[in-house]
Amino acid sequence: MVATLLRLRFRVLGNQLMRSPWQLVGFLFGALYGLGLLAGIVVGLVLLGFGDLQLASDVIVGAGSLVTLGWALVPLVAFGVDTTLDPDRLVVFPMSRARMMVALTLAGVCGIPGIVTSAATLATIATWVHWPAATVAWIVSAPLAVVTAVVASRTVATAASGLGSGRRFREVSGILIFIPLILAGPIIAAVATGFAVNAEALLALLPVLGWTPLGAAWAVPADAAAGDLLAAGAKLLIALATLAVLWVLWRQSLARSLVNPRRASAAVVRAGSIGWFGRVPTGTAGAIFARALTYWTRDPRYLRQLVGAPLVPLLLWFYARDGDPFAALAFSAPIIAFVIGIVVYADISYDGTAFGTELITGASGRADRVGRTFAAAAVALPLVLVAAVLPFAFSGRWEQFPGILGMSIAILFVCYGVCALTSAQLVVPVAASGDNPFKRVPGSTFLQGLAFLGIWLAALLLSAPAVIVGVIGFFTENAAMSWIAFAGGIVLGSVVLAVGIMIGGRMLDRTGPVLLARLKAMKNA
Repeated sequence: MVATLLRLRFRVLGNQLMRSPWQLVGFLFGALYGLGLLAGIVVGLVLLGFGDLQLASDVIVGAGSLVTLGWALVPLVAFGVDTTLDPDRLVVFPMSRARMMVALTLAGVCGIPGIVTSAATLATIATWVHWPAATVAWIVSAPLAVVTAVVASRTVATAASGLGSGRRFREVSGILIFIPLILAGPIIAAVATGFAVNAEALLALLPVLGWTPLGAAWAVPADAAAGDLLAAGAKLLIALATLAVLWVLWRQSLARSLVNPRRASAAVVRAGSIGWFGRVPTGTAGAIFARALTYWTRDPRYLRQLVGAPLVPLLLWFYARDGDPFAALAFSAPIIAFVIGIVVYADISYDGTAFGTELITGASGRADRVGRTFAAAAVALPLVLVAAVLPFAFSGRWEQFPGILGMSIAILFVCYGVCALTSAQLVVPVAASGDNPFKRVPGSTFLQGLAFLGIWLAALLLSAPAVIVGVIGFFTENAAMSWIAFAGGIVLGSVVLAVGIMIGGRMLDRTGPVLLARLKAMKNA
């Protein structure tokens, strides 16, 4: 049964790669990148072996501890990334819990992260081969380090699936994950600064890591090389005890999760309450507007896009804090307009097969484009206006305000116009509502990534005239140029938006059934 599950694991991967040549090309590029990274690690480990034993010990124990910690933390922020061998799906098969755990462990080792970790761990022999005692200890400790990392990941993932079995928990946590990701630059800079300031304290901490569950297995060869066999034996016992405790915890969590699988949750609403459908004008466009606005206010896939909007000024201020923060903050509105405006290219993809309901009603393509665009604008315009007004309200330099506002509106409307066209021709695989935002969606291809890049470039090129005039007016503090950018941006954006809705609506009248067929094929993939 274990061998069957492993064959299934690789069969699924093979089927995904053979579905599209472009997906295979993307996988090969990723594999080449991974091989290049691994080659660099091997070269570094070889050179490390010719250095001081203490340096080799610090580097390997420190890096190994980070690897183990990374394996343990990833399930907390990326549950459901790869569900090929999900325990919820395996529960119907006639296999014991112990066999299931062995199969899941081997599947983790044989996955791409597991292969990279295993190869890097095996490559540490290039360092320890210079000390015979370390080589003997490596034979036991290297496999132990890899298995401990994988089992730690499975233990945390199973425990997290129990805590996050409710859909709302998964949705909220999926949204909050994006905050530290968006702020990754400032966080990394702060951590790097802290490392530079406290380098001596961190170096003193590295020997302590060898006595912890994170670094014990990685530190055994170093102590053996130094001739401290007592410390090596003690750390080996710590590593074995860590694996045993993790195995027991995983076994208990797995037993609970198999008996109580993830459950769906549904909101309880007052009888007769129809939300936005009762607050907007009636008609086809009004119904589509209400449905799209419901997505923007309730669907976590849309809300994730809005999380980043308030953080854009913070990021711009951080990177420009040593220069002119006002100039950086003033341009937060155009950036927010672009980030939020380009999202609607995937509107129909987010609908999924529910798009068929709209087709059955006979709704025109133009009504669809109008309803979706107005719903997106109802959410985005207030954010863009606030982002445009606040920097000038605090600085009092209102003569530059019209250009920034015109630039922002031009970018937003141009994005909507471009997406009104492209979304009538293109649907892309997206995660379902409630899924993990990092979940690998079958069908994602390299070609679709190029198409998305084309949408970005088209929106940037069409809005370029308003942006260029607005930038010139801002930095020259020319009030006339600023007002020209304001008027020109509104006119340019409105024209592109009107043309996009008109032509995109006609396209959708023809392509609607084709798009629905593609959405059904993606759902069944």
